[in-house]
Amino acid sequence: MTVTILSAVFGWGIAQNKFVVDVAKPISKIQPTMWGVFFEDINFGADGGLYAELIKNRSFEFIKPLMGWEVLNGNNEDVLILNRVRENPKNPRFAHISIKQGQKPLGLSNEGFRAMGVKQGVGYSFSLQARVKSGQKGMIRGELVGADGSTIGNASLEIAGTDWKTYKVEFKCSKTDPKAHFIVWFEKEGTYDVDMISLFPQDTWKGRPGGLRRDLVQLLADMKPGFIRFPGGCIVEGRNLANRYQWKNTVGPIDQRQVIMNRWNTEFAHKPTPDYFQSFGLGFYEYFQLAEDIGAEPLPIINCGMACQFNSAETVDTSDLGTYVQDALDLIEFANGELNTKWGRLRGKMGHAAPFHLKMMGIGNENWGPQYLTRLKIFTDAIHEKYPHIKFVNSSGTDPSGDRFDFLNTRLREMHADIIDEHYYRNPSWFLANARRYDNYPRNGSKVFAGEYAAQSDKIASPDNKNNWECALSEAAFMTGLERNAAVVSMASYAPLFAHIDAWQWTPDLIWFDNLKAYGTPNYYVQKLFSINKGTEVVPITLNSDVVAGQDSLYATACVDEHTNELIIKFVNASGVATQNEFDLKGVTRGSGVVTITTLKSDNLNQCNSLEHPDAIAPVNQDFNQNGNNLKLEAAPYSLTVIRIALK
Repeated sequence: MTVTILSAVFGWGIAQNKFVVDVAKPISKIQPTMWGVFFEDINFGADGGLYAELIKNRSFEFIKPLMGWEVLNGNNEDVLILNRVRENPKNPRFAHISIKQGQKPLGLSNEGFRAMGVKQGVGYSFSLQARVKSGQKGMIRGELVGADGSTIGNASLEIAGTDWKTYKVEFKCSKTDPKAHFIVWFEKEGTYDVDMISLFPQDTWKGRPGGLRRDLVQLLADMKPGFIRFPGGCIVEGRNLANRYQWKNTVGPIDQRQVIMNRWNTEFAHKPTPDYFQSFGLGFYEYFQLAEDIGAEPLPIINCGMACQFNSAETVDTSDLGTYVQDALDLIEFANGELNTKWGRLRGKMGHAAPFHLKMMGIGNENWGPQYLTRLKIFTDAIHEKYPHIKFVNSSGTDPSGDRFDFLNTRLREMHADIIDEHYYRNPSWFLANARRYDNYPRNGSKVFAGEYAAQSDKIASPDNKNNWECALSEAAFMTGLERNAAVVSMASYAPLFAHIDAWQWTPDLIWFDNLKAYGTPNYYVQKLFSINKGTEVVPITLNSDVVAGQDSLYATACVDEHTNELIIKFVNASGVATQNEFDLKGVTRGSGVVTITTLKSDNLNQCNSLEHPDAIAPVNQDFNQNGNNLKLEAAPYSLTVIRIALK
């Protein structure tokens, strides 16, 4: 956008819509947690996504032990999967390899998560656990192979000793390739036992060995989220209770984090993913660490003794709920406990002596009915007795209306719930029509967490849903109502967060990626613009003495940022015509000063971003000087505009 165009956009023409912004009359505080992110291991969001491990089924614990692996120059007699469940119940399987005299080197080829994305010049760490027979010395070579069959990296390890030992070597990749694979070659005769075969890029987030994919974390950090909710979602509940998320299985040594099937493995007939499991290399320690890294409050969600009510509705009897409650208490100790406590000591051993300062946690996910309330009270009483400062996020079910929602919303408020989690997966027209949803909610009492929301271009769970501009624009309009009602809404997050281009189950999603690249959707940029322009206090913005929530398809909210001494106006024009708008700033004296305008727009409501065109819809920024308390704006059709005005 050039200066010439900008001058025509801001301060041009005679305004038809006259808005009053009363800067001196703040309505309510905006919580630092107002805009956050919600992570769930769906769409290969963890293994194959945020968790940078390149080897799939590294410990042979999938239902099919060799899923993801192919034996080269050998057969089932040369490669056995042995089970040591009594010795190591959390990681029982390992591969037993036999190489006869005169036999060609035997290979185990791993396909990765829809192949492996590798980069020229980047270092890679190849490691495994291994042992050989007494007196034997083995030779194992790791070979990174490009899509054309050429070797683009390799390194060897000499193996000796009858005890399990971790071996590690590093090498550089000579070529960028989005579809590479990795072969583990056993090159000397003898027998080998191997487990935990791993290949990690060294350019992880903050350079941490065995860490997270840097570009994906950077997209989150750029949003400056106020919180991160983890690990889900329906992952928390599981299809049944045996498949539920158990945080204690996700901490401690990597080889003792028990692999389970991901509940999205068989959920959708339109996207079967039989190779979708959870290694828990991204576990609760890493979630807390990630939250700390990006300056977000951690919000863990725990199972309340109820599996997914759409799948099995399996429920633990209240007399057997003690283990589940103890898990919640122990989680708080893991996050906040001193190093002389059991779980605080484990956190320290994992590398974080200081507490994570956990302040809130969710009890259950999308659970409903009187059976949920009964279990919720048991959890609340037990946790508050020991940790009275912890706030709870409570479920209002799966839908934003209906008998189920009305029952829970009423009862939870009677129980003085801290925060009530509301979810909305609806079409764009619902989001436009509900910009006033919280205008009449009680200002005191329970707060609202808009925990999962996303406009659906087709219908819920449809594989045809798109992250198009119509959906993102409708979400922006709805979000003006969330911010305007910050006295009620203290937290909000879009869902789901990540999706692998070649391995997704659910769409729409905020961020899409393949093995090498990632991009933010138009929805991502809407979320980012609201989050990085959050402000600290809501102030009134009115049109004809009414809040701006749909009149002539216009939506607006205003706030001040006491840290930067700025007024921030977020303005949505959801119509197909440009509008002339005038903003009269009351209660403040303003001379000349910098005005920053950021515009997100497209004339095409069906426009989406893509790997090929990641910025088809992206924010455009420009600063300029504007004098006085009367500002004019021509709002483009189908646009979100953020205006930052320096105050005296």
